[in-house]
Amino acid sequence: MILFSNPRTRRRRLAVATAAAGLLAALLTAQPAAATPDPGDGPVKEQEVSESTRAEVREALADGEIPGQDEIVHSDNIKHLANVPKDVLPGTNSDLAFQGRYAFAGNYDGFRIFDISNPTAPKTVAQVLCPGSQNDVSVSGNLLFLSTDSSRSDSSCNSTTQPATEKSSWEGMKVFDISDKTNPKYVAAVETACGSHTHTILPERRNVYIYVSSYSPNATYPDCQPPHDGISVIKVPRGAPEKAAVVGFPVLFPGEGPDGGGNPGGPTNPGVSKTTGCHDITVLPAKDLAAGACMGDGILFSIEDPERPTVIDRVQDNVNFAFWHSATFNQKANKVVFTDELGGGSAATCNARIGPDRGADGIYDIVGKGDKRKLVFRSYFKIPRHQADTENCVAHNGSLIPVKGKDIMVQAWYQGGISVWDFTDSAKPTEIAYFDRGPVSTDTLRSGGSWSAYYYNGYIYSNEIARGFDVLKIDDRRTAPARWVQLRELNVQTQPDYFD
Repeated sequence: MILFSNPRTRRRRLAVATAAAGLLAALLTAQPAAATPDPGDGPVKEQEVSESTRAEVREALADGEIPGQDEIVHSDNIKHLANVPKDVLPGTNSDLAFQGRYAFAGNYDGFRIFDISNPTAPKTVAQVLCPGSQNDVSVSGNLLFLSTDSSRSDSSCNSTTQPATEKSSWEGMKVFDISDKTNPKYVAAVETACGSHTHTILPERRNVYIYVSSYSPNATYPDCQPPHDGISVIKVPRGAPEKAAVVGFPVLFPGEGPDGGGNPGGPTNPGVSKTTGCHDITVLPAKDLAAGACMGDGILFSIEDPERPTVIDRVQDNVNFAFWHSATFNQKANKVVFTDELGGGSAATCNARIGPDRGADGIYDIVGKGDKRKLVFRSYFKIPRHQADTENCVAHNGSLIPVKGKDIMVQAWYQGGISVWDFTDSAKPTEIAYFDRGPVSTDTLRSGGSWSAYYYNGYIYSNEIARGFDVLKIDDRRTAPARWVQLRELNVQTQPDYFD
């Protein structure tokens, strides 16, 4: 049972104003545009809402059904320890990675390094200005990897935006030497087809492999041609990172025609994204497994040969999933949680009109053995609190909380806040803790909320799009055993074997 610190944390009855339905419907059914940066995980432009929607938000505020603007509410078993506002990097905060006593925080204008040896008072160690959405970040040893998914004039950190229709434009992966955390050095750049929206590292002793996820090709883009039905694989020698290079482009969705063999999307499957690549991949190196969230498809594949991954199974949900966004294995590798980023992170989807099964998590069991394994759907999970229609809210990035014998994860929901939930019973997931702020604005739909919420060495860290870097601590008997698990490094999309 959750102990609530505020009566506002009950399921709110806030409904969607009829006048706003047209705008919202357009956001939710539109196909991803063939452009860079793409709509998924993009900074939310301020959007006007109708006066009737504003009135409804004001009424919900007055009734105590949603927290006030910027007001914090949370369950009694979670504490907010610290917030570090944005500093010299004003852009959208994005993903997180960890190493030792450091946290690495992506931002559309570069990345920031925090010393988290005292989690109640994180200190900024370095801020690197290097614009290029989304600046998804990961680390391995003395190397840091940064994704660029916007068309730039060149590969430098001084580049400017430039149309993807120009052959000289650049987007892809950047590599930094972080042996001195106070002074990262840019050492390599690798251009990849359609850029790098996200990436996943597969570390080895001598090399680091990078799986680059990107999508939305267009015949007018010289470096992003359809069919874009696979992923780029980069090999980075640890001893000579300047020699990093693409070593392959494995096709994950073979098929005839200009778009390959992925989900065709609309009009065949209305409201579902056409598969033209992958959005995110999670690898489980200890099991030689990976799970791909690939726009209109979810896949399970083998990474036994890192340069030549092979698909084991593929699933679609053409009723409730609009955009397969990310994946998380449980520790036993017999389940995968896929997220649906309905509306691309730009819409208010945590409300009564959208309901509990869309913009949610989909829990799949992995049944069978070897190449005969199958993904079998069990249930959906969505936060049990309605948000205001001025709050972008949908399932987003999360990680396992390592409790042996249990499947528990913490997850970001943009302006829906942070949720800790248990999916040990695949058919009956339950929330056990949460942290939420009131809307950034009660008059317009503005970008905000938790982009990534991850558990690392006893604490929950969140990169909040608008409000900065947050540290939280959960105090609950169900998650208490996790405090004994201490890692030297964590890239959430490279899941460790916590109990090896």
